[in-house]
Amino acid sequence: MKRAIPITTLFLDIGGVVLTDGWDHRARKRAATAFDLDWAEMEARHRMTFELVEEGELALDDYLSLVVFYQKRSFTRSRFRRFMFAQSEPYPDMIDFISGLRARHDLKVAVVSNEGRELNRHRVRTFRLDDFVDVFISSSFVHLRKPNPDIFRLALDVAQVEASEVLYLDNTAMFVHIAEGLGIRSVLHTHFASTRTKLLAFGLQSGGGIIQKTG
Repeated sequence: MKRAIPITTLFLDIGGVVLTDGWDHRARKRAATAFDLDWAEMEARHRMTFELVEEGELALDDYLSLVVFYQKRSFTRSRFRRFMFAQSEPYPDMIDFISGLRARHDLKVAVVSNEGRELNRHRVRTFRLDDFVDVFISSSFVHLRKPNPDIFRLALDVAQVEASEVLYLDNTAMFVHIAEGLGIRSVLHTHFASTRTKLLAFGLQSGGGIIQKTG
């Protein structure tokens, strides 16, 4: 039986994998409640602008001008930004697990994520993601966003690896499907325990034991 090509590189998303989503509908709803905003109006404005933010075509302050501060408010931009950034929290088990995999298997780790520039920088620095991530392919910096397959092709080029060497972790089924279509083995992440079990099938574990690489 043909032996599977060993995995040399992990691709992973940030939101929903190693951190909470930074500015998803739940966070926006909390903001609408905390700042007494019209949720429906805020959400409609967000939906018209968020792709531009994630593609790096609209700065955070410009986004806030269109979504929140299109009229006079009783609170400041700084206060609202602090609230936005405070919605991010880590998943320590996943961070420790990925760090352990990287060290044990001498893996390269690359992030492939859709995030606005300012929020992405905050999350990388606050949670020290660069301690275990070698390369960041963030949509707002490269002006490509998932589901465009070209962001995965760019990640392969930047990481200097073949698709067959990569394992990708994401909590969005569509993105997993797109990566698989490019020949990237992928795991749909739902929670820590199941992902750890799935990665054992690829010969990846951060603890002790025998490693067997399978397809």
